[in-house]
Amino acid sequence: MRTLKFLLQKEYRQIFRNKVLLRMMFMVPIIQLIVLPQAANFTIRNINIAVVDLDRSDYSQKFVNKILSSGYFKMAAFTPSYKAAYELIEKDQADIVLEIPQGFEHNLTRENKQKLSLSINAINGVKAAVGNGYLNNIIQDFNNQIRLEWMEPSKMNPIPSIEVTSSNWYNPTLSYYLFMVPGILVLLVTLVAGNMTSQNIVREKEMGTIEQINVTPVKKVYFILGKLIPFWTLGFVVFTLGLLIAWIIYGIIPLGSVFLLYLFLSVYLLAILGFGLLISTYSETPMQANSLTFFFVQIFNMMGGLYTPIDSMPGWAKVITELIPVSYFIDVMRMIVIKGSGFHDVLYDILIVLAMGIILNTWAMINYRKTT
Repeated sequence: MRTLKFLLQKEYRQIFRNKVLLRMMFMVPIIQLIVLPQAANFTIRNINIAVVDLDRSDYSQKFVNKILSSGYFKMAAFTPSYKAAYELIEKDQADIVLEIPQGFEHNLTRENKQKLSLSINAINGVKAAVGNGYLNNIIQDFNNQIRLEWMEPSKMNPIPSIEVTSSNWYNPTLSYYLFMVPGILVLLVTLVAGNMTSQNIVREKEMGTIEQINVTPVKKVYFILGKLIPFWTLGFVVFTLGLLIAWIIYGIIPLGSVFLLYLFLSVYLLAILGFGLLISTYSETPMQANSLTFFFVQIFNMMGGLYTPIDSMPGWAKVITELIPVSYFIDVMRMIVIKGSGFHDVLYDILIVLAMGIILNTWAMINYRKTT
């Protein structure tokens, strides 16, 4: 144990001597947690719409005003023809072209029907689908409004209707901050812990100090623990700072047990630090370690369930996500912070990540060849 104590003293001194490393470990995650949730906004607004109003009637003006007052659309231009409006789409100045045909009001009042033309820029498929959904809902609402205006008082309820009352559980205001911030915090802890530990042993190789350690009677298990424990404790500090930022800036307070969050964090750090140490044992230079870490972190980002639901992924991708510890922590963070889940709800995830941590650290210990 005295050997482990001296190794830990050495590692802590190296960490706190490196001012650049300290800034990367603390300042970078703080700045990213403040900036990234502002950019990762799933609420699509300011959809540019170009209107071709060939009717210029009271009804067409009411319809256009209803679209603009919704808060989702921004007027790109009123154009005299469809050709001029389509040029705005080609120049990427408009997302949707709405063409109101001549006789719009006349056909509504006399024929009780009228067709509209929508042309949508679908280069950004998500924005196109959401914009089309917004506009169709507004059209339907405008249609119902007209029916009520024309309906005779004696016929206000000619057909039985079903009224739907919905409630949003766990996230009543549909705040994307509440959904995104816990997941982004997980990725930042992963980036800091994984990247720092992946540089650890390989930095000893670059400096030549690994040879001095190899000729000592220090056991491999103590050497690996000496590399693991300092970043394990610093991971708690980074996570705590993230929780404070989530509370101060975004008003997010975990609904469930904070102790349970830290319990899962302790197991998760064991896995991700073991992963970083494993990369470090395979790398000969810091550049190799950086490249490998960047490769795997990108996979974690895209397949961890932060930006896209895992349920919507193909079968082969779901199998990969089951091997990624990040996906379990993101899920557990949202369960505890948003739903207030308890220990039994996350026990399976704890056991899976614990097994990953044992495998990765054992692998790193075996792969580190202590030679004289």
